[in-house]
This record gives sequence, structure tokens and C-alpha cells, in this order.
Amino acid sequence: MSALAPTLQAFFTERLMSQRGASAHTIASYRDTFRILLGFAERQTGKVPSQLQIEDLDAQLIGAFLEHLEDERGNTIRTRNARLAAVHSFFRYAALRHPEQAGVIERVLAVPPKRFERRMVSFLTDAEVDALIATPDRTTFLGRRDHTLLLTAIQTGLRVSELAGLCCGDVFLGAGAHIRCVGKGRKQRATPLTSRTVEVLRVWLREREGDREDPLFPTSTGKALSRYGIGTIVDRHVRAAAIECPSLGSKTVSTHTLRHTAAMRLLHAGVDTTVIALWLGHEGVETTQMYVHADLTLKERALARTASIGCAPGRYKPSDKLLAFLESL
Repeated sequence: MSALAPTLQAFFTERLMSQRGASAHTIASYRDTFRILLGFAERQTGKVPSQLQIEDLDAQLIGAFLEHLEDERGNTIRTRNARLAAVHSFFRYAALRHPEQAGVIERVLAVPPKRFERRMVSFLTDAEVDALIATPDRTTFLGRRDHTLLLTAIQTGLRVSELAGLCCGDVFLGAGAHIRCVGKGRKQRATPLTSRTVEVLRVWLREREGDREDPLFPTSTGKALSRYGIGTIVDRHVRAAAIECPSLGSKTVSTHTLRHTAAMRLLHAGVDTTVIALWLGHEGVETTQMYVHADLTLKERALARTASIGCAPGRYKPSDKLLAFLESL
């Protein structure tokens, strides 16, 4: 067995599991990266994975692997960069155990992530939110579950994995009502609840009749909804709501869109971005800034404040239809 194999095994067992206490999701992501990488390296070098050396995974092969991810596997740039981050993490660990391979490792660590265009954040308007929440049939158990789920998601901004992991004991409806969840990096946080959400959750918990460890949003068989199951529920109700609110039909709405909607509602209410970052469980305020960039209302307010002296505030409107056409090009 080569030096690569025991180093890679130690990277998972010692570094990720023991030292960092990485989540199961992170370990699975890193595992998949190296399964794909080792298979690619085998085809490139003719060596089985257990016989590969660290020097076989040089910068040239890693570069070819990244191109393979995009061109042949159809991965997005975000996925490509996530795979590269896993490779970099391993090579930083390998640098401590194999200083004799410093040259190879340094060149791999110098492979940069790829830049990409950030899409404008998509979120729902108040009318779209009302249409979506009103869609579930609340005369049925599953309809009441879906109504509670959608309202909770939009008000709290929890990630889909956080929603799926909620238990009945995570909901506190007394003074200072809130929901507790475990987010990225196994960080716990508490998210406040509005009076409307409290009322709906109180009724739901009474009907749910679950123990503290039971899932808050169960399937028809009593098991916890999966992330895929929650996504399916959102898709179904968005399609139904689009009949009454056609603007929903022109948007791609996912569970993450509901999270964006919660952030934008807080921003429109005048909540500071540092508070929104804490609310959403962001690592830093930089991530929250994308909501400021996406908020046209804030930009229009800024435009009104910076209007020239003697000019009426507001957006420029051409006085002629032909000029309007030219401006639209």
C-alpha cells in the first residue's frame, strides 16, 4: 500500500472525525470527492487507488480532474470549487505528514477556485407569500402540517436541513417564543417566533401529540420528512398557488427561496444586517450583504436621496415612446 492510502484514511479518521468533529454531511461530501478523484486518477495513470502515490495527484492531474467535473460530469462551478476545497483540505493535512512532498503539495494548494457570476437573490413578495401559505388544504392533517411548515420556513428562514431536523421539543411557545435548531458546523441557534407563527404552532403541536424527540413535521407514517420531501411539498404548493398568483409561475421557488424571503422581510422591516446574519446562522455579515444588493427598494430610496438639486426625486422616465424604446435596449 502506498503512502497516499494511509494518509487519506488518517485524514478522515483523525482530522475530520476526531479533531474537527466534522458533520456527517461534510464527511459524505469529502468522501464522494475522493471516490471520484481516485477513479479519475486510476483511468489517467493506470494504477489502482491503493497503489497511487501522493506525487501521482499533482497539480496537472488535479487541474484535469476539475475540467472533467465541469465538462464530462456536468458539475456547476460551485460544485467544482467545493471538490477543490476538499482536495486542498487533504493536501494541507498531508503537508504535515509528508514534508518530502512539499513541492507537489504546494503546487496543488496553488490551484485556485474558479470565479463565477453570483445570481441575484430570488424572494417572494408579500402577495406571493400569502398565496403560498393559503394553498394547503387545512381540512386535512397533511394540509395543516404543510401550512405550518411553510409558515415556519418563511418566518424563521431555517435551512431545509434544519427544518427536517426539528423535533417537537425544539419549539418553545412561552415567553420569548422561539425555535432551536442545529445549523452548519453543528452550531446551535434560537430563532424568535412571531405571534402568528406561535398560534399556528401551538395548534399544530396539540394535534401532533408527539414526544419531545418526535419529528415536528412527520410523514404520513410518522417518520421525519426528508429534505427531498420538504422540497416536494414546496414545489407542489407553489404550482397550486401560481393559479391564484401568476407571478409565482415565473419564478423558480425552492425551500432556499423561502429562506431568502425571510431575510428580505427582515431587511424591509429595517433590521440591521448583523442581526439578520445571526438570525440566519451566517458565518459572517459578508454573506448577508447579498440581500442588500438584491433589494431594489433600498436602491430606489438611495436614488431618491441623491437626486440633483432642483430635480424631482425618483426614477428617470423618458418623455417619448421612441426614447423609452431606446432606453430599454
